[in-house]
Amino acid sequence: MAHFIETRASLVTDAIAGLLAAGGGRLARLDGDPGIRVVLRSELDPGKVAVISGGGSGHEPAHAGFVGPGMLSAAVCGDVFASPSVDAVLAGILAVTGQAGCLLIIKNYAGDRLNFGLAAERARALGKKVETVIVADDIALPAAKQPRGVAGTLFVHKIAGHAAEAGAPLETVAALARRVAASAQSLGIAVSTATIPGSPRSERLAEGQAELGLGIHGEPGVERIALPKAGDLARLMTERLSGAGPLALLVNNLGSATALEMQVLTQAVLATELGRRARLLLGPAPLMTALDMHGASLSILPLDDALEAALLAPVPMPAWPGATRIAPPVLCPLPEGLAGETFAPSHDAVAGARIAAVARALIAAEGALNALDAKVGDGDTGTTFAGAARAVEADLDRLPQADPPALCRALAERIGRAVGGSSGVLASIFFAATAASLSDGAAWPDALAQGVARVRDYGGAGPGDRTMLDALIPALDALKSGGLAAAAAAARAGAASTARMDRAATGRSSYLAAADLAGVEDPGAAGVAAAFEALAAAG
Repeated sequence: MAHFIETRASLVTDAIAGLLAAGGGRLARLDGDPGIRVVLRSELDPGKVAVISGGGSGHEPAHAGFVGPGMLSAAVCGDVFASPSVDAVLAGILAVTGQAGCLLIIKNYAGDRLNFGLAAERARALGKKVETVIVADDIALPAAKQPRGVAGTLFVHKIAGHAAEAGAPLETVAALARRVAASAQSLGIAVSTATIPGSPRSERLAEGQAELGLGIHGEPGVERIALPKAGDLARLMTERLSGAGPLALLVNNLGSATALEMQVLTQAVLATELGRRARLLLGPAPLMTALDMHGASLSILPLDDALEAALLAPVPMPAWPGATRIAPPVLCPLPEGLAGETFAPSHDAVAGARIAAVARALIAAEGALNALDAKVGDGDTGTTFAGAARAVEADLDRLPQADPPALCRALAERIGRAVGGSSGVLASIFFAATAASLSDGAAWPDALAQGVARVRDYGGAGPGDRTMLDALIPALDALKSGGLAAAAAAARAGAASTARMDRAATGRSSYLAAADLAGVEDPGAAGVAAAFEALAAAG
């Protein structure tokens, strides 16, 4: 799999250089040994407890992204998914630890426990005051003797860092960190494993399958399941988490879940019984990731006033999302004037049958039109046309079928409201202009031609530009002399002609090369042809 890297060997060092370059001078790194990769604050207060964490890279922004006032004093970075060496950890301790001592926050993996633990012993032998806390928040494997440390570690970073920044002594900072570590819980879900930069992807999960409790290094979880809808998934996960009283909820993106997905999952989690007890929300955001793993994790922490204040305290690191108090959504009424014209329903057998036929045809063509659009656009033309058709079909009995100008104005309003993007606007313009022409006494073919003229004025496309107009214009020309059957044949021929056009003037197809367009009909033109064929069949 392709990645934006120089070499796999220099990956972590190069990434740290990029982090420092974007840090505005607030971060530094230790220099002199390429195997020691420690990110630290450029300005430190030796009179305050230092808070140090770290581990394998690949979990960014954890841990180096959280180095700064109110969180970490330093982060020790190992290779991807590999613990840093004892010397690297010791270097970090020695670099940031003053008379107040330091706290090491260690995720519960064998390599981290050993390397951080031995470094702590060596630092103590050198006269440094060092305390450690082990974070084991993963509840995915209830029978595990050593639960993994995952995103709940971030609660410990923030709360211990807040106490240290406030000047608390080492014993207090360590005791608070251990209390938080003991009560934090986390559970993850993923539909893909992580890909190590420079290596091929491991396809362990089948399409539509998810793994509950997948580890942040791709370790197997507790079970594989068919991925449920967001609401069911939220209930499944939150039922395994437990915590009394008010909670902090951290929603973590494990790497490649989209913002849309994370927002949907967050809303679903907050709607659960556990979610309704959440007082603070952190995220959704990528906080402790697993490279490009497509997944998410939930972490909870029971709150008291002191913990809540610590989590709410602002810190200047861009990667930290902050905590927000959960409040009901604010809903505002729609502004006046949006409703538009009110139409009196009327019935016309021919008009009603034709509208229904076109709606059914466009709904049936959804998959085929999407498949065409996937080759030259963003794959949603069929869904757009079908969405408009469903909206009109649902309102069919409420349309002024017997009043052609009012009918076209109603179609403009319904389609414009139901369909987003340029397609909805252009369809509204088409029917609104047609309605105005019908009101002036024009016959249907001339009125429809006026609608096309307005679409050309506003849309900027014309014949030969590989748009729906390449089917619509010849269809309307044929309608003037040959009726609906001739119009349908002309529309289909026009749509077919777009497969021979090597450029598009508008839309996403305009960015494609001629070779990408060759042999593929414009999906909008194909949709127009399907509509005219349905009109012809309806009579």
